[in-house]
Amino acid sequence: MAQRRTKIIATLGPACDKPQVLESMIVQGVNLVRINLSHGSHDEHKKRIAATREIADRLQKTVGILLDLQGPKIRVSKFKEGAVDLVAGQSFYLDATLPVTEGTLYEVGIDYPELPRDVAPQDILLLDDGRIILEVVGINHARIQCLVIIGGVLSNNKGINRQGGGLTAKALTAKDKEDILFAATVNADYVAVSFPRSGSDLQEARHLLQEAGSNAGIIAKIERVEAVQGMDDIIINSDAVMVARGDLGVELGYAELPGVQKTIIHRARALNKAVITATQMMESMISNLMPTRAEVSDVANAVLDGTDAVMLSAETATGLYPVEVVTAMADICIAAERQRLMQISKHRVNSRFTRIDEAIAMAAMYMANHIDTKAIIAFTESGLTPLWMSRIRSGIPIYGLSRNLQACGRMSLYRGVYGFAFDVLQYKNEDIMVIAIETLLQKNLLQKGDRVIVTRGDILGNSGGANALKMVVV
Repeated sequence: MAQRRTKIIATLGPACDKPQVLESMIVQGVNLVRINLSHGSHDEHKKRIAATREIADRLQKTVGILLDLQGPKIRVSKFKEGAVDLVAGQSFYLDATLPVTEGTLYEVGIDYPELPRDVAPQDILLLDDGRIILEVVGINHARIQCLVIIGGVLSNNKGINRQGGGLTAKALTAKDKEDILFAATVNADYVAVSFPRSGSDLQEARHLLQEAGSNAGIIAKIERVEAVQGMDDIIINSDAVMVARGDLGVELGYAELPGVQKTIIHRARALNKAVITATQMMESMISNLMPTRAEVSDVANAVLDGTDAVMLSAETATGLYPVEVVTAMADICIAAERQRLMQISKHRVNSRFTRIDEAIAMAAMYMANHIDTKAIIAFTESGLTPLWMSRIRSGIPIYGLSRNLQACGRMSLYRGVYGFAFDVLQYKNEDIMVIAIETLLQKNLLQKGDRVIVTRGDILGNSGGANALKMVVV
């Protein structure tokens, strides 16, 4: 069977806690697991992370750990009856001073006291992912009078977005800062920052992580209009970006979303960063055994656009068929990757490089795409050389060998890169290449007679030192 290059991220939840389910998901192709810190306790998350690592070790697979911060999700409070049915044309008030549980058909509290200062008459507010639409009529101190444009059932704690963006809530809440400390204690490979407005939000998250002793990669979730407008600043200050299509689609409007998704993927790859496409990719499989044709096309088009990973949310966290949805997604990715355009790239073909290791990475991919080559072996300390290589479209697997387990976890996100723990300091310098090839032979990843490209540095174990490229025959 073809080796899948696009990575699959599965969100863990109650559906994955059943016996053998998580193991079957990993066998079927999960490359990273996502822990959604908006739900559950730290103890629950620890158990799922430990289970993932135990299964991955036993199966001799690398599975990355991604912790997703909740961020400043702006929500209505609670209703006395649990929900109300709003009717188009009625008045409805959002009141920052109303007690948390006192919502009625005519008013409800909000958990973001600054909202009355952030909105103005004629603004459009979208509740519950845009299912309910309100127009702001007036503001009286902490109380926002709205007219219901599109009604429906509104229940406790549903989200609020302003069409066009512009809400001033800070990206990192007090809860997020506690969760960053938690991410450091469990050695997460990635931490995703929700609702960043600029690169400075990501710098703050990185600083907090490093203070806590973590080198986890920072993923910027692009889900605000402001983040789209300042896209390059956000991409440059992150290690990867996520096209978070839920809130982003609400703020932008659904018609604008596909074009913006393609732009984000293109810019992330151009700036040498990994990119994830997320939200409702296989939504119907929460309760059905087969995806819709539209979902198949959605996943395939993200693959064809060059996304590094596709992500499952409720489909695996709470859905009825978590194993089957992973299997279906893997099949779609493999089929899309067979298209010829997936193996053609002009990435940075006219660029000049200031770093030797980046030039080595590009030279390796140029050779691989122009000479019959079965694989690339990259000895790496940080995983950066394989990341650069993976920006070039190719059908050739890149095996990143590192003594740094977190680098292996980071590489689990990169398209076409497969990270393996390999401690170069255990072997003599002259024996390392032979031992590495023997290791991959034992894993049935190479065969006798295969032509392989190897990149490495003169001093193995040092980050940023790749300065040599060699072609060998197994």
